[in-house]
Amino acid sequence: MELAQVRLLVTDFAACYRFYADVLGLRPQSGATQGPYEKFGPAAGSAGIALQDRATMARILGELGDPATGHRSLVVLRVDDLDAYCAQITARGATLLHGPAEMTERMRAAHLKDPEGNMVELQEWLLLRD
Repeated sequence: MELAQVRLLVTDFAACYRFYADVLGLRPQSGATQGPYEKFGPAAGSAGIALQDRATMARILGELGDPATGHRSLVVLRVDDLDAYCAQITARGATLLHGPAEMTERMRAAHLKDPEGNMVELQEWLLLRD
């Protein structure tokens, strides 16, 4: 078994596409800016984040047509230099909710939301300290 992706169900596909591609800088697989589906990948690693138009999936699973409420997911992305990455994405329109700040003795983090309200955590792993 292999984890292929984490898929987020969204109602404003175009806004979410721009967020993951243009703001976070993830690489789109096909360039389907209007959906109904697109997978994004980082420059390194094999894990991916995909967007799926909620209405398309609701035709298959009716309950998905109900309005989404509350925090539904937390997407986690690891970066090498959290401060530099946060500076880049805020210059491209991101609004940080928290950080960058130390979260544990082994990790620094920053948090923001995508246009649908999905939480995104950016992590920088720290070397173990003596």
